Amino acid sequence: MAFVGKKFPDLNVDAMNEMGDTFKLNVLEEAKNNNKKVLLFWYPKDFTFVCPTELHAFQEALVEFEKRNTIVIGASCDTPEVHFAWLNTSKDNGGIEGVTYPILADSNRNLASTLGILDITNETYNEETGVVTVEGDNVTYRATYLIDEEGTVFHEGINHMPVGRNVAEFLRLIDAYAHVQKNGEVCPANWEEGKEAMSANRDGVASYLASH
Repeated sequence: MAFVGKKFPDLNVDAMNEMGDTFKLNVLEEAKNNNKKVLLFWYPKDFTFVCPTELHAFQEALVEFEKRNTIVIGASCDTPEVHFAWLNTSKDNGGIEGVTYPILADSNRNLASTLGILDITNETYNEETGVVTVEGDNVTYRATYLIDEEGTVFHEGINHMPVGRNVAEFLRLIDAYAHVQKNGEVCPANWEEGKEAMSANRDGVASYLASH
């Protein structure tokens, strides 16, 4: 199910911060109550391989997201305790020590299931035993959601497990959406901050294409 153009699900989820505090976090309320955009990125598992490179990359860009009035939140289906153990593991040992944004611990998979981002390729129900078995790791793909100040999703994307994300692209998307919000123009292919946008009408696209 696609969530672009719709409100992000209104669910409270356990989260962990770098201080070791477990608390409830509602992504929709974070956006609306703080009047900020939210970048929520999911990764498959703590203590794995591509995952720490992504968490550090988002941390390194945190100031840029903050400049854009955007909250960064990580998420996986690990427990808060596992998150805290990983937060206390040094970078040179594959850990995420130094990450300061909150990380959701969706261990009951309520939010991940609602979003439809779990690695489940098949489900089988045994009528005799009543047991449901699944194929796949039942962890999340590398899903990313950009949510505006009203709680509406304006971007979602999903990578398979082996493919890490380009953090700069999310900054570009936030810049583009902010430009649309501020100016009422639309952003053409490969638009970046400072480049020409266009009016959302026939004359606008004709003028843009004529000069590009």
